Amino acid sequence: MPIIGMGFSSMEAKKENVSVQQEVRVNSTPQITGVREVDVPNLAKKALSLDFEFNTRYDPAFAQITLKGSIMYMAEKNKPVVDGWEKDRKLPEKMSLEVLNYLFRRCLLKSSLLAEDLQLPPPMPMPRITPKKKE
Repeated sequence: MPIIGMGFSSMEAKKENVSVQQEVRVNSTPQITGVREVDVPNLAKKALSLDFEFNTRYDPAFAQITLKGSIMYMAEKNKPVVDGWEKDRKLPEKMSLEVLNYLFRRCLLKSSLLAEDLQLPPPMPMPRITPKKKE
């Protein structure tokens, strides 16, 4: 079933005022922090609200970007998903893959904009144009 919406509730980007003289590594990690069933009045149905946190950390530890929000998800059956979350804090595999891939797409773009504003390396490699090799 599909993701029907997403919203950010918090965006925090911090950078220490230090000079970094070594290679900088960037690691981004999405995490689902909560699952609950909610009413969707426009659809006259119930959906799942998946709370998330998306962290981008810079190593050495001189900067961090944290995005928080929720995703609205229409599952075929909500109760098994909520029960599974409450028991094991896990989502069904197919749903988890769909949600995490969506989070990477949306949050890496937002993190890239925030990183640019703070003059940080982007959290994902950007394409580079190189000259053609002469034969």
